[in-house]
Amino acid sequence: MTTSHSLPVVEPLDQTLRAELQRIIDLKTKPPGSLGQLEALARQMGMIQRSTQPSIVRPAIIVFAADHGIANAGVSPYPQAVTAQMVLNFLAGGAAINAFSRVAGLELEVVNAGVAHEFAPHEKLVDIPIARGTRNFAQEPAMTRDEALAAMRAGADRVRHHAALGTNVIGFGEMGIANTSSAACLMSRLCGVPIDDCVGRGTGLDNAGLVKKRNVLAAALAYHPASNDPLDALATFGGFEIAMMAGAYLAAAEARMTIVVDGFIATSALLVADAFAPAVRDYCVFAHASNEAGHRRMLDHFGAVPLLALDLRLGEGTGAALATPLLRAAVAFVNEMASFESAGVAQRDA
Repeated sequence: MTTSHSLPVVEPLDQTLRAELQRIIDLKTKPPGSLGQLEALARQMGMIQRSTQPSIVRPAIIVFAADHGIANAGVSPYPQAVTAQMVLNFLAGGAAINAFSRVAGLELEVVNAGVAHEFAPHEKLVDIPIARGTRNFAQEPAMTRDEALAAMRAGADRVRHHAALGTNVIGFGEMGIANTSSAACLMSRLCGVPIDDCVGRGTGLDNAGLVKKRNVLAAALAYHPASNDPLDALATFGGFEIAMMAGAYLAAAEARMTIVVDGFIATSALLVADAFAPAVRDYCVFAHASNEAGHRRMLDHFGAVPLLALDLRLGEGTGAALATPLLRAAVAFVNEMASFESAGVAQRDA
């Protein structure tokens, strides 16, 4: 199915099994509600999968990487070359997301969405750049609407690839120097939040750098017409990795996958996807509350209760990877815990 933009169509979450799943959860050998958020997580996964026996099959993380023209405005303490260098680190297996994916039993895919570098062919790299980085949105839109749509479709196609291999749980990560600037502007424009409440230190700006970043982004927002159209906002302020993630969210929800949402950048991409199809949030599990300034406000926007709060601000999908074992635990208790009746355990008095 397609929309006028030829993007995936997301159906509202099927509520048919909600009562039956809750009954199964309540009859496990435990006091009602005593497994807290895991109970809501198990119920959500069952409804997504339309099953009273939810499962985790071939869980995956896709890390999208791209460069940003706004880096030329001095909003990051790191040079743009670090994006390509980190992609090579991912491919060599040496990054945090590699280690955490191994721990969590996740398939890991690395996608060049638009890095300002030409990579040699590599068996572990999906090399589908829209361009070699976006333009500097302090001076002009980061990309055209057609480029933004092409990136969204490309991200959706990567999810469909994993769906065809059986994946039913997926998370998205990113790498892109200056992408917290894109995320902050998208948040400000799409949520109607003042930019100062959206901007954080990113990869570690000092106080002077933070002031400069706020000033650059405030001027950029003022420079561009205040359209709340999600495609316009994405094209104006986004990055190719953010656009691919936005399309990936839509395709994952269309395929009825459980989506594990990472931190500030990944949630900014969800803001875009949600503006296209608000039902997408029904398929999302929010992995963590990051240490980036605007992330908790984003979570509040979605009414989200994150699973973890570890003061992470790395990106790469690391929070999503760390939360995946909790999804495994939620599925395990539904499928493996005895009921009061099967275990011969007395329930509390009525």
